[in-house]
Amino acid sequence: MSKSTLIVIGNTTVWLLIACLTCASIIIVAGASPLAVAQALIQGATGTQYNISNTLVQTIPLLITALAVVIAFRAEMFNIGVEGQFLIGAIFACWAGQQPLPGHLAVTATLLASIVGGAVWSLIPALMLHFRGVQIVLSSLIMNFIAAQVVAWVVRGPLQEAVREYPQSDPIKAAAELPKIISGLQLRAGIWVALAAAIIFDFLLRRTIFGHQIKAVGSGLRASKTMGLPVSRILVSTVLISGALGGLAGGIQVSGVTHFLADPYSKGYGYTAIAVALLARLSPLGAIPAALLFGALTSGSSAAQSAGIPVVVLQVIQAVILFAILGARYTLPRIMMRQAKEATI
Repeated sequence: MSKSTLIVIGNTTVWLLIACLTCASIIIVAGASPLAVAQALIQGATGTQYNISNTLVQTIPLLITALAVVIAFRAEMFNIGVEGQFLIGAIFACWAGQQPLPGHLAVTATLLASIVGGAVWSLIPALMLHFRGVQIVLSSLIMNFIAAQVVAWVVRGPLQEAVREYPQSDPIKAAAELPKIISGLQLRAGIWVALAAAIIFDFLLRRTIFGHQIKAVGSGLRASKTMGLPVSRILVSTVLISGALGGLAGGIQVSGVTHFLADPYSKGYGYTAIAVALLARLSPLGAIPAALLFGALTSGSSAAQSAGIPVVVLQVIQAVILFAILGARYTLPRIMMRQAKEATI
């Protein structure tokens, strides 16, 4: 076994032990058994066919919103507004899904409407950046709060259910629902859409001129302008694509999971997506296992609560796992570099 392999194994083991000890300490302080909680998490995420299905259902919005973050961050466009784009996409999808359209046209219209909604919502901070120089970090973040209020308004106004009893919409038409993959389970065809999006955007970033332009702008804005690249067009296009993906995630959630809109609607997928994207090192394909990890933690959290762990503690455990993985990735190249320097002395 080579020395570099031993370094990788040793570095990973150290950070794994740090994560395990930290999580165990937190669980003990919370008054529960670490072994019981770990068993409940695993059982809740993978114990039965239903649990596995639920894990994949939780993974879908995380994966698509993570892709939205990946493509924006690759261009150094820190779109923090994916949460708002998710919500606006859900509104557009809910409206389109209630229209009397036949067969597959209803599903297609629902998802396309969500894409348009997310893109339109992301266009606002993109134009603010282009014309007024407003930083997209700030403008897109503010748009999240506005989107939440728009949801609260539409489910009490134009999209409220016919009986006007609760702040929610009527269900979308059955024809607008994504088809189930396995009868009796909640998992629907949205998983194929999410996986296809990951493959397509990996190809776009690695194999197309536009993808290389995105990476060039992200690596050096001033140098890209000097090279004659259409920087403004690239940045605005990147934000629009990011917003469209965020909207698509909201559309799939309406069409494939809830089938109606309510207030509140999102579980913070757009914010969690930032952690998923960073964990994936801004790789579209890397976002698949990263989203699956967070989906499993989310799915298993209900079972872990039965072991005596509050939701807040489970969120802290997720953060510890994330920090451990990022810590391992941060320290490994520095250890390798130090070993290389010592070898040359």
